[in-house]
Amino acid sequence: MAFWKLYFKRYKKMTVVFLLFCAIFFIVFGLYHLPVGAVLYPMFLCLLIGGVILFADFRKAYQRHQKLLELSFCGAELIENFPECQNWEDRDYQKIIQSIQQELKNIKDAMGLHYLDMVDYYTVWVHQVKTPIAALQLYLQDEDSQRARRMKEEVFRIEQYVGMVLAFLRLDSESTDYVFCKCSIDDIVKESVKKFAGQFIRKGLKLSYKPLNFFVVTDEKWLSLCIEQVLSNAVKYTREGGITIAVKEPSTLVIQDTGIGIAAEDLPRIFEKGYTGYHGREDKKASGIGLYLCRRICENLGHKITVESEPGKGTTVKIVFLQKERKYE
Repeated sequence: MAFWKLYFKRYKKMTVVFLLFCAIFFIVFGLYHLPVGAVLYPMFLCLLIGGVILFADFRKAYQRHQKLLELSFCGAELIENFPECQNWEDRDYQKIIQSIQQELKNIKDAMGLHYLDMVDYYTVWVHQVKTPIAALQLYLQDEDSQRARRMKEEVFRIEQYVGMVLAFLRLDSESTDYVFCKCSIDDIVKESVKKFAGQFIRKGLKLSYKPLNFFVVTDEKWLSLCIEQVLSNAVKYTREGGITIAVKEPSTLVIQDTGIGIAAEDLPRIFEKGYTGYHGREDKKASGIGLYLCRRICENLGHKITVESEPGKGTTVKIVFLQKERKYE
C-alpha cells in the first residue's frame, strides 16, 4: 500500500473528530439562528493552518519512512543510526530492535565457536583416520590379486570420503587455504586419473585422453578434488564403454562417460545438498554430497560446472573456467 494511504489512515480518527466538531457548531449556530459565516471563517482558517501542519508532518514522516526503508536492506548487525524518536513508541521499538541485535550477535558468536570446535574435532579425526588408511595401503601394495585390488579400491574410496568430510567442513571457513596460481590442467587431470587406474582396468573401461595443453588460474588442490569427484561418479556409473576427457572452447574442461545417465527429472536438482535422485542412478545409498561439493568449490574458485545427461547414453560434465583477474601467489 502507498505510504500516503497508510499515513492518512493513521489520522483518520482525528479527521472524523474534527468534522464532527464542525457539524456540532453548524447545528448549534443553526438552532440559534446565528450567521453561518461565523462558523465557516474560523473553520477555513483551521483547515488552512491544519493543512500546512499536516503537509510538514507528512514530509517529515516520509523522510523517516525512507530512512527506515534504507535500514531494512542492511543486515541485522548493521542497522544503526535510527531516525530520531518522535514519541515513546519509537523509543520502545528501537530498544526492542537493539535487544534483538544483541541476542543475534550472541547466537552468532556461540555458533561460530561451535563451528570452530566441530572443524577442529573433525580435522583431528580425519588425520587420525588417515593413519590406518595409510597402513592398509602399505599392507596391500605388495599383494597383487583380484581380492587385493578390490580391497585397494575400497580403501581408496574410504580415503575419498574422508577427504570429502574435510572439504565439506572447510567450504564456509574463513581460513580456507585457497592459493590461486597458473596451473596446468594436464597435470591436474593426470594425477586424478592415475588414482582411478585400478578401477579402469578392473571394469575394462577405455580412457580417451590427449594432452590438453591448457592452463588456468585456479587453486590446484580444490580443483583436483572437484575433478576427482566427477571422475569417481563417471567410473562408478559406467559399466561399459569409457570416459573421454577433452578441452573445448571457450576454456571448458569436458568429462564425458558412457554410463547409465541421469533421468531428466533429476537433472535440475543434482547439485542440491543431499539430493540423490530417484531415477537414472543405481546407487540409492549415495550421500548426495559429491556434486554439491563440486558446485560450491567451482563457485568459490570462480568457475562454473554444468551437467548434461541422457539415461542409457551417458553423462557430460563441463567445467567452465571463467577467467577473472586474480593475483598469482
